[in-house]
Amino acid sequence: MQIRIVKTLALSLLVTLFIIGCTREDKNTSGNKARLQVALTDDPGDYEAVFIDVEDIRINYSDNPNDGWLSLADVNTGEYDLLKLVNDDDTVLADAEVGPGTISQIRLVLGDDNYVQIDGQRIKLETPSAQQSGLKLNIHQAVEPGLMYKLLMDFDVAKSIVKTGSGKYMLKPVIRTVLEAAGGTIKGNVKPFDFPSAVLVFRGTNDTVASTYSATDNGGYIVRGLGAGTYSLHFLPGNPIFQDTVITGVNVTTGAITIVDTTRLQQ
Repeated sequence: MQIRIVKTLALSLLVTLFIIGCTREDKNTSGNKARLQVALTDDPGDYEAVFIDVEDIRINYSDNPNDGWLSLADVNTGEYDLLKLVNDDDTVLADAEVGPGTISQIRLVLGDDNYVQIDGQRIKLETPSAQQSGLKLNIHQAVEPGLMYKLLMDFDVAKSIVKTGSGKYMLKPVIRTVLEAAGGTIKGNVKPFDFPSAVLVFRGTNDTVASTYSATDNGGYIVRGLGAGTYSLHFLPGNPIFQDTVITGVNVTTGAITIVDTTRLQQ
């Protein structure tokens, strides 16, 4: 029953997805780039709230701290209360495609609206002039095309806020970074490819874990961030003269790309 419902929804959205896909490159269909999620979490501090104002996130593939910085696309800018991101909770600040290679550094750029809340009062956090261009963190880890990575920025509030002798509060961020592959990837092609086909990823018989659609220039599809395990792929052709196709036994390993043989749709 669930597969039938998902199929109906997928087919109704297929035309919309196709139109969108013609105007921009979809994150799930670009296999020559890596996908990077940047998430923020926090170690507790003795405050009611700590707000930071995120303006930008930039990465650098070179070792030059002053040149080569690239802003990530679609950063979720705004204020974040760090004390709501404790006990393994995190929030995604960015989810973008990046070129393969070794990321040497990442820069977290903060705005002026950084505050600590004490006894119900918001007190402005001063930022040292050396950090006003952004806090630079060393990464020095490689990302490979076709895989999804998660970079966790662990903000230590207790060590990051310093009270001066004049009663001011200074923000001197202490952040630990962890970059690792987020699951594995399934990649393949569908023929014919002069129309889009929905690709649904199932784990078990009724558990839909992901979906995408095939590209109309080469029939390619890619699904990232899947947990290790065995999956089945359900192909729903956008052209009604072709039959649905199911492939079972697709094994996924964390940090690896599983290449599926070309799927040939039958009339």
